[in-house]
Amino acid sequence: MQQVPYGSVDRDKPLIRVPFTRLAVITVCLPLLGLIACVVLAMLYHYNDATYTHCQVANYLPSISAAISLTPERYIWRFSIGLHSAPRFLVAAAYLSFYRGRFSRRLMEQLLSALTFLLALSENVGLLLLTYVSSTETYSVHKSGFILFIGSSLFHMMCTCKLWSMIAKYSVSAEEMMSYRQKSRLFLFNLFFCLLAAYFYRRHNTYCETGIYTLFALCEYLVVLSNMAFHMTAYWDFGGSEAPPWSAEEEKNEELNVAQCMLGPLFPEGTARQFPHHKEVKPTSSQATTPSSHI
Repeated sequence: MQQVPYGSVDRDKPLIRVPFTRLAVITVCLPLLGLIACVVLAMLYHYNDATYTHCQVANYLPSISAAISLTPERYIWRFSIGLHSAPRFLVAAAYLSFYRGRFSRRLMEQLLSALTFLLALSENVGLLLLTYVSSTETYSVHKSGFILFIGSSLFHMMCTCKLWSMIAKYSVSAEEMMSYRQKSRLFLFNLFFCLLAAYFYRRHNTYCETGIYTLFALCEYLVVLSNMAFHMTAYWDFGGSEAPPWSAEEEKNEELNVAQCMLGPLFPEGTARQFPHHKEVKPTSSQATTPSSHI
């Protein structure tokens, strides 16, 4: 086994490189497939329990909270979100680094970037909270996690769209323009169905009308799906990057470290052994015996 000195280039090389587009697709597909599996299983095997309402009116679709609180659906959802959450934290850090590089000399945009990062973390924490504490276990905690997730998600989308409006204003990249347009549309779509879901939920609790809770569940599905699609726009933002796409400054530092490790001090001992093309020039007999007249 080849031994390398501490701090050598080989010690700092990444073991594996993953294209960011592949990471984005996997990250979004995990909760998407988990949600589809939970809803389908709830409809097939736990229909009465999943569609039950407190006022016992007819309901035809399970809410997401009801679908992920049953067994084995809850374990499928927890497994999917558990694998999904770690890349989400990495993507949030990657976006922060990206924004800091774009707005390195603009204080307000730097502060907005930091706020967007904190909202992304809060959204992910809310998702984990509502996932691992189901509505049938501790309803108040599950409700708090849901409110944290939805609130952080909406403000995160709004701040992200504001940052990308500044990027698109001076950008000539087709991918960045496409990303900005899709982000704006998905944010408006998500906001509309969030308000509509809140309206149907309040109306159901107030009047207990038949089918209203079904409309609430349908709006809830669209809110979650549009949230996933919003995060999928990272496909355009980091399409050519490897995960995680850190800042260009760190890449420059890495290249500098590589060069220093390869070259070392100028012309150290053993240069001829390190670089076979380098030839040592031996002094001639006259040069060896004649003292130098100047330096």
